[in-house]
Amino acid sequence: QVHVVESGGGLVQPGGSLRLSCAASGSIFSIASMGWYRQAPGKQREFVAVITSGGYTEYSDSVKGRFAVSRDNAKNTVYLQMNSLKPEDTAVYYCNADGFSTDSSGGSRVYWGQGTQVTVSS
Repeated sequence: QVHVVESGGGLVQPGGSLRLSCAASGSIFSIASMGWYRQAPGKQREFVAVITSGGYTEYSDSVKGRFAVSRDNAKNTVYLQMNSLKPEDTAVYYCNADGFSTDSSGGSRVYWGQGTQVTVSS
């Protein structure tokens, strides 16, 4: 089984910072990338950031310059440093990992965590 677990969410004031963590474990291997998405109330899930095993990063325009994604490949862990948080950043943040599993055949798959709540409010 593949396990993807996010942590680090919570309540923060506008302008504050949080660091989210996500660890992929279990039968997953050869992870090509790990990424972050978020879903605000009443809205569709949207892309936030991604990092490949080679260190390439990409961000949505709404978080560029405020968020930074990093990765510890040896631990299959990705981080999302969130600075200058705004109320519109309030959402459930989901992590995923794109990799292979010994439990499945064929190509790689995207495995999702259960999400962690981030609330930005004064």
